[in-house]
Amino acid sequence: MSADARRDELADRLAETRRRIAAACADAGRDPDEVTLVAVTKFFPASDVRLLADLGVRHVGENRHQEAEAKAAECADLGLVWHFIGGLQSNKAAAVASYADVVESLDRAKLVSGLERGAAERDAPVDVLLQVSLDPPGADGRSGADPGDLDALAARVAEAEHLRLRGLMAVAPLGEDPAEAFDRLAAVRREVLDQHPEATVLSAGMSGDLEHAVRIGATHVRVGSAVLGSRPSVK
Repeated sequence: MSADARRDELADRLAETRRRIAAACADAGRDPDEVTLVAVTKFFPASDVRLLADLGVRHVGENRHQEAEAKAAECADLGLVWHFIGGLQSNKAAAVASYADVVESLDRAKLVSGLERGAAERDAPVDVLLQVSLDPPGADGRSGADPGDLDALAARVAEAEHLRLRGLMAVAPLGEDPAEAFDRLAAVRREVLDQHPEATVLSAGMSGDLEHAVRIGATHVRVGSAVLGSRPSVK
C-alpha cells in the first residue's frame, strides 16, 4: 500500500473513531474534549505513527519495551506523548521511564524504584497511572493491582521525587459485560479520588468497548485496531 493510500485509510478510521467518541460523550452529557485518544501502534511501523501525527494524533501507546523504545527514538522530532501500557518487568522499569511520558501499568510496589531511577534522568516528571484489576481473584492471566492495594501503591508513588500520580488504568475482563466491569471501576475511582484528588486521569476503554468507558468517566481511551486496522501478520 502506498503512503498516500495508507494515510487515507488511517484518516477514515481515525475520523470514525473520533465520531464514536463524540457520540459516546453526547450520550453521557460530556464534552468530547474531555476524552483523549491514545492510538496504540503495537506491531505497526513508525511510518504509521508519523501519518497519525500528521492527522492530529498526539498521544501514542505501546505495549512492548523494545519496540516502544525504538519507535519513540525514531519519532522523537514529532513532540508526541508516549504512553507505556504493557506489563512492566522490574528489570525494564528504569528503561521504560527514560522515554515514556506516561506509564499506565504500575501494578506493584517493587516497580516504583526502577521507574524513579529512569525518570530522574529526564527534565520532567513521569506521569504514572495505577493499573487496577477488574478480574475476580485467582483469574488466569490477571493483571493489575487489587483495589484494596491501591492506596498503599499510591503512597509509594507519592514518595518518589520524579514520578507524578495521575490516576488509574484498567482493562475490562474478557468474557464479561464491559459495562458491569466499568461500573466497578467507577466505584474504585471514587474511592481513590477521595484520598488522592489529583489522580483525575482514568484510562479505560479500547476499540470494542470505548463507549462504556466514556459513560463512566474515562478521560483516555486506548484504541488500536479501530484506528490502525488488523495487526500485521509479521511482527
